[in-house]
Amino acid sequence: MSSLMIGVDVGGTFTDIFVLNETAGTARVAKVPTTRPDQSAGFLDGIKQEVSDFSKISVVVHGTTAGTNALLERKGAKTGVICTQGLRDVLEMRRRDRPRTWGLRGNFEPVVDRRNRLEVPERTLADGTVRTPVDLDAVRSAAQALQANGCESVAILFANSYANTANEEAAVALLRDIWHNQHVSASSEILPEIREFERFSTTALNAYLQPEVSGYFARLENALKADGFEGEFMIVQSNGGVMAVDTACRLPVRTALSGPAAGVIAAAYIAQSAGFENVITGDMGGTSFDVSLISAGRSMLSPQTSIDFGMVVRNPMIEITTIGAGGGSIAWVDKGGLLNIGPQSAGSNPGPVAYGLGNTRPTVTDANVFLGRIDPDNPIGGELERLDIDAAGRAIDEHVGKPLGLTTVEAAEAILKVANSRMAGAIRLVSIERGFDPKNFAFMPFGGGGALHAGAMLAEVGIARAIVPRYPGVTSAMGCVIADMRQDFVQTINSRVDMLDEAALAAFMHAHVDQGLALLDAARTNFEARELSFELDMAYVGQTHTVSVPLTVKTDGSTVAAVTRAEIETAFDATYKATYGRLLQNGVRRILNLRSAVTGKRPKFDLSTLAPPEGERAEKVGVRRVHFGDKWYDTAIYDRLALPSGTKIVGPAILTQPDTTVLIEPHLQGRVDRFGNTIIEPQEE
Repeated sequence: MSSLMIGVDVGGTFTDIFVLNETAGTARVAKVPTTRPDQSAGFLDGIKQEVSDFSKISVVVHGTTAGTNALLERKGAKTGVICTQGLRDVLEMRRRDRPRTWGLRGNFEPVVDRRNRLEVPERTLADGTVRTPVDLDAVRSAAQALQANGCESVAILFANSYANTANEEAAVALLRDIWHNQHVSASSEILPEIREFERFSTTALNAYLQPEVSGYFARLENALKADGFEGEFMIVQSNGGVMAVDTACRLPVRTALSGPAAGVIAAAYIAQSAGFENVITGDMGGTSFDVSLISAGRSMLSPQTSIDFGMVVRNPMIEITTIGAGGGSIAWVDKGGLLNIGPQSAGSNPGPVAYGLGNTRPTVTDANVFLGRIDPDNPIGGELERLDIDAAGRAIDEHVGKPLGLTTVEAAEAILKVANSRMAGAIRLVSIERGFDPKNFAFMPFGGGGALHAGAMLAEVGIARAIVPRYPGVTSAMGCVIADMRQDFVQTINSRVDMLDEAALAAFMHAHVDQGLALLDAARTNFEARELSFELDMAYVGQTHTVSVPLTVKTDGSTVAAVTRAEIETAFDATYKATYGRLLQNGVRRILNLRSAVTGKRPKFDLSTLAPPEGERAEKVGVRRVHFGDKWYDTAIYDRLALPSGTKIVGPAILTQPDTTVLIEPHLQGRVDRFGNTIIEPQEE
């Protein structure tokens, strides 16, 4: 009987594996270097380290950066666009923004070359009236021209197709008959929402990603099946939910922030189980530091994001702020004599100088190694026998110490101070600058390097405590196992409330529910419950920016009760006043979009599965000299996974485990809770 659930998170440096045995109530983790350019090799090798018989695996859930990397590195497919006459350059004009606000120059190249953006006669008006039926002969000619130019995928971008899909549907039906593969994306299918640029950009990026990402997923699925896997393969979405692999192949743009989102989902579940509703997460890998805020047990969702400049993705996704401050981020001194960290990263190959694989420029990890905070004899990942402390010191001295007139130790401390300052800035951005007091939040560091900097974040930002999960180095992989299956839908309404067609709104809500439940039914997953949620993008007439207005809707299975104008007005007033403190007198309320979510609640495993062993006292496994601030300390070393529940460790101390290192600085203490989390707080006076 299949009993193993496996979460796999592929990062820029390491691939993390979390294996849950539901029958035995046990969990195992693995961490292997990410393989480039084909990430599937590391994916499969990581699973094989922990599982010999793939037929025992019931489900594999994958958090991936394949889509993100393809966009950032501009390594998607050669894509064509067929659009309405006059709209050829929408992707290039964007919102009349530019990479740098100030300056005379600003260049941007869309992912689709202009010569591969072709116009055809058609026109649908904003009210849904078809003024000009689509010229199918022109569509056929454009498709032939794009194929002759070597385009692998094509996007159909017609004006106002959200209001009436007829012209796009006709063009898509023709294209799917004559196009040489299945990579055809239509804006009315991807994002039936008002505003041309956002709709065009999201659809074009979906087409750009589809050949590469769907091919990657297909290779993974085929390789798993070849090794005997017969379970379900699912992919994490940017909204924190999961979707079936066939949906991911059709909508790869929804995986733009797949990997980081899984970590936030796991953090929310772990923190809530431990009794903390308000958490700021910090995912520190080898390449980046990703920050997100969880308030009252819920992660913050954003309706859109921009992957690098100009590549806008309009889909619900967890709000994540990313900076280039990972363990592999390179320290360098600029021409003005200022010390900088990142955004360049040594990645996994060649990695930090201490790896001895060819890199000569110091990284954040090298600073931690030189100061004694990382055990050189037990590097994470299991691929290296030992880290080279002397090489790390020489690189720090050459590239930072000598240019700044510092000793090697002072230079290493300076690297960490700058890195910590940048990370603290990212935390302030998602908390203080948005009206949240960090004192009311706990900090949850995870990723391979996050727990090394927990104490610094408490001091820099003023957070009361930190929660280090049982397996912080593979938290994102654990999130893959925890995540629910979620499907999001949007439909533009574009109506004043007093003129709203209540029946039409109810019909759209029913259609979304039917589509969402059908996708859940198609999945081979058992759900504990199914949840429906609805919200409206609303504003006063004349306003550009909208507020998200949640609707309280009575549901019975797949049946949705109609919402009245009066109920919508009441909900809008409450939301608008809570946001801005007042209402506009005589303001006319307007509905822009309906947003629906259908969620299948997957069974959550009991975190007590990860509970530490029974025991009476914590035993030191060694002592190492570690530098903190301005002096060296004889620091106790503990095997973290062997610490029993209730253990209290007074800093300075280092807790080691295969996937990370936990640092408890002087003046701080750590205690182990019943789930094996380590709570780091100031020492009791």
